[in-house]
Amino acid sequence: MKSYSDTYKQAGVDVTAGYKAVELMKEHVARTMTSSVLTGLGGFGGLYELDMTGMTHPVLVSGTDGVGTKLKIAFLMDKHDTVGIDCVAMCVNDIICCGAKPQFFLDYIAIGKNYPEKVAQIVAGVAEGCVQAGCALVGGETAEHPGMMPAEEYDLAGFSVGIVDKDKILDKETQVPGDVLIALPSSGVHSNGFSLVRKVFNVEKADLTTYVEKLGAPLGETLLTPTKIYVKPLCALFDALTVKSVAHITGGGFYENMPRAIKDGLSAKIKKSDVRVLPIFELIQQMGKIPERDMYNTFNMGVGMMVCVAKEDADKALDVLKANGEPDAYILGELVEGDEGVILE
Repeated sequence: MKSYSDTYKQAGVDVTAGYKAVELMKEHVARTMTSSVLTGLGGFGGLYELDMTGMTHPVLVSGTDGVGTKLKIAFLMDKHDTVGIDCVAMCVNDIICCGAKPQFFLDYIAIGKNYPEKVAQIVAGVAEGCVQAGCALVGGETAEHPGMMPAEEYDLAGFSVGIVDKDKILDKETQVPGDVLIALPSSGVHSNGFSLVRKVFNVEKADLTTYVEKLGAPLGETLLTPTKIYVKPLCALFDALTVKSVAHITGGGFYENMPRAIKDGLSAKIKKSDVRVLPIFELIQQMGKIPERDMYNTFNMGVGMMVCVAKEDADKALDVLKANGEPDAYILGELVEGDEGVILE
C-alpha cells in the first residue's frame, strides 16, 4: 500500500503502523472465519450471510460491552493477549441469555500510540474469544488517539449480533415456585468490579508477579484470568430441554443480575453455604474488609451464569452441561414466592 503521510505522523498518528497491525492480525482473524462471512479485512463493512434454515421468525439480538478497568492490570503486567477474550465474553454471554446464538463480532480499540505488535496481541485475544463462542470476527477499528490518552494505554470495546427463532426466546414468565437454579462456575473475577479490586490491592504499587499461596498463582495472573464464555454449553442445553431463563452474573453481582431473569412475584432462594466461592473473592473480602452483602452485590462470587429449569429437568440439565464443557455445574437454589429478588440464607 502506498498510503502514508509524514505530516500526520508528526501529529502523532502513523498510518503505516495501522497497516502493519492489520497484517499482523490477519492470521488471528482467519481462525474465526465461517462459511457465512463473505468478505475479509479491509472493506468498509463486514458482510455476513445469515443462515436461517429451520427458523420461522428469526430475531436478531445484539449486545455491546467493554473490558473496563481490568485493562489496568493488563497494562501493569504488560500482557495483552487475554483481554480480548474478556471483551467478546461480556457481549456474547449477554446475548446467550435470550437464547440467541452469537453470529459475528466487531471490536474497537482506542490506543494512545499504535504499536502493531501490541494491537495484534489484543486482536489475538478477541479472535480466541470468537473461536470459543463460535462466532466470526468480521471487522473492527483501531483508532490512534495521541494527546487524548497515554501512549502505552488503550481501551477495548466491541459488540456482537446473534439470532434466535422467536418461538425459542427464553421466557421467564413460564417460571413457577420450585423451579431449580443451576450455577455455571466462573473462572474468576471476570470483567466487573475492577475499580474496587484495584483499590483493595493497590495494584499500581503492588507486586503482581509474587506467588500467592491462597490463589495458587501470582495475584496479577489470577486477576487477568479471562472471562469464561458459556455459549457452546448453553446452546447444547437449549437443544436438549426447555430453559426458562439465564442470568449473566456481571456487575451488580447476585442482587442486580438474578432478578433480571426471574418472573415478578418470585425470588431466588439460595443457601450461602451452597455457593462455591472462589479463593480470589475470599481474599478480596479479607483484604478490603468488605461486608458480605457488598461482595454479593458487586462480584460474581464464583457463579458466572445462573440457569433456571423445571425441577424435573434439573438432573438432565446437569448431565447435558457436564457433557458439553461444564463438568462443575451444580444446583444453586430454587425459586420461591416473594418479591425480594434474591434471598441469601
